[in-house]
Amino acid sequence: MSVPKLTHLQFLVIGVLLRGDCSGRVVRAELEAFGVRKSGPAFYQLMARLEDAGWLEGRYEQEVVEGQIIRERFYTLRPPGLEAWNASRDFYAKAIADLGGLGDFAGA
Repeated sequence: MSVPKLTHLQFLVIGVLLRGDCSGRVVRAELEAFGVRKSGPAFYQLMARLEDAGWLEGRYEQEVVEGQIIRERFYTLRPPGLEAWNASRDFYAKAIADLGGLGDFAGA
């Protein structure tokens, strides 16, 4: 089993998208629930890197709110992203199982 290709942030983003398509606003809120705060530009750079890797796909959707056209970025998980997420999940699950679990840590 190889070392995961995903960083912890990428793992969280893809984990959010496992539930279905989400707007960037929703993904950012989910990351904040894990204590991750990114500025708008930093967040969208992260998302662009995930798109460039082929792990997700982004698109704009627009709606009219109080007479104004609002464009919002939405993201869809692609099969390579799911494969990378599953490989990372399996890697860490195996490491925890093989190393005796988290409760056996001498410092715990």
